Amino acid sequence: MSETSANPLDLSDVDPFEIAREAAGQIAEKSGVERHDIALTLGSGWGKAADLIGETTATIPASEIVGFSKPALEGHVGTLRSVLLPSGKRALVIGARTHYYENHGVRRVVHSVRTAAAAGASIMVLTNGAGGIKDHWTPGTPVLISDHINLTADSPLEGATFIDLTDLYAKRLRDIAHGVAPELDEGVYTQFRGPHYETPAEVQMAKAIGGHIVGMSTALEAIAARQAGMEVLGMSLITNLAAGIQQTPLSHAEVIEAGQAAEPVISKLLAQIVAAL
Repeated sequence: MSETSANPLDLSDVDPFEIAREAAGQIAEKSGVERHDIALTLGSGWGKAADLIGETTATIPASEIVGFSKPALEGHVGTLRSVLLPSGKRALVIGARTHYYENHGVRRVVHSVRTAAAAGASIMVLTNGAGGIKDHWTPGTPVLISDHINLTADSPLEGATFIDLTDLYAKRLRDIAHGVAPELDEGVYTQFRGPHYETPAEVQMAKAIGGHIVGMSTALEAIAARQAGMEVLGMSLITNLAAGIQQTPLSHAEVIEAGQAAEPVISKLLAQIVAAL
């Protein structure tokens, strides 16, 4: 299969929602599960949650599904998993995130979310590893996303499509998460374009306009999820303090190390939250 045929979302004359429906049909065929109720995108540090939320009944290489490709980032497993939850509901676990900085276009960035919606999911759980602006957050701290600031200068919405984002990160779901872990803090996620880390001045700008968390994913996905009619629960793992807040240089190795150290704890927490949804 050619790159163009494997990734038709690269073309401007295709309907991205039709491609998502095609992808959802392929997932149903390969997994033997007609419909999924909840979808989770597991970012850096959150991967082990897939093993804890229930019984995996099918694992599909994401590259076998139309519109998906192998992840460019270490820490993403590159698979789609169908998981039977103890409640009897079905979860679709997405371990193949396309980041905006990969320059595949916004349609590819949000394809996994639109596919999850087409597969039947009414709740979208979006997780990530990110930098923290609040100086009392330490590496390994999980934080609920209460809102976001989109600094990519882009949107997954096309044409005259007007979507209300007032309660984008659903308070109902955050209340459920607080019921599981009352100590969870909340913050406003700020998505930068990447792939470079933010400068100290950019971090201070984010802080001045109301941001508490800085990262390179999630916001565009959340907008697409709302357009699709899903409720969104967002969670960040603070892997480091942001540039200028932390006095030592930033590195991706640091992010991976912090994620691996926190993974057992935050994965168990996420599994408990998913069980309560």
